[in-house]
Amino acid sequence: MDIKITVIDREGVAHHLDAPTDMAMNLMEVCKAYELPVEGTCGGMAMCASCQCYVLSDHDLKEKSPDEEAMLSEAFHVKENSRLGCQINMEQKLEGLKVELAPE
Repeated sequence: MDIKITVIDREGVAHHLDAPTDMAMNLMEVCKAYELPVEGTCGGMAMCASCQCYVLSDHDLKEKSPDEEAMLSEAFHVKENSRLGCQINMEQKLEGLKVELAPE
């Protein structure tokens, strides 16, 4: 079953996307599927910060892993609501998720 999410790109344009919850996809993969400018250089291993985003909606996301914490501590443009898109798995409870892509 799909959920509706909103991704604001680096130009400030909001993209309303349908994200499948039954394919074990994460936010980075959904963005890539819609050809949004997300690198995901490490392939979703939380080893680069090219899929960093800012979570704008009030969703209960799982805790950051030590790997994600470490990566964000070295990344640029980090804010309190920064997360790595590859670490946000598409689940039913994330219906209405709203994120903004971090600057490159």
